[in-house]
Amino acid sequence: MDLLLYAAAFLTILIGITHSYLGEKYILIRLFRRDNIPHLFGSADFTIKTLRFAWHITTIAWWGLAGIIVLTAQSALNSTNVLLVIAITFLISGFITVVASKGKHYAWVIFFLIGFSSLIVALSAS
Repeated sequence: MDLLLYAAAFLTILIGITHSYLGEKYILIRLFRRDNIPHLFGSADFTIKTLRFAWHITTIAWWGLAGIIVLTAQSALNSTNVLLVIAITFLISGFITVVASKGKHYAWVIFFLIGFSSLIVALSAS
């Protein structure tokens, strides 16, 4: 059974890579070439950056789920380990959001709050 879980985790990582690469190459780039992209916060640039980081955060979320699958395969699925995976996933999502939007998209605040809250609880439990 562990082999099936490792295979599932591997496929989850792979689908994330594929999603980001093919989405960037075949969907986002073509979408961004259009001349009628909505202007959020006064420019198409903000819209483009928001769509791009939102697209790639999906991959990060899937990788976090892959981490939980691996923990299950290793019989290490406990609240502390799950919270650590959640913390890492949301902290990376927050970092991507704050950098990509230059702090203008406030989702980074929520991502960091979730990430640090999860991290604090995980570290206090260990």
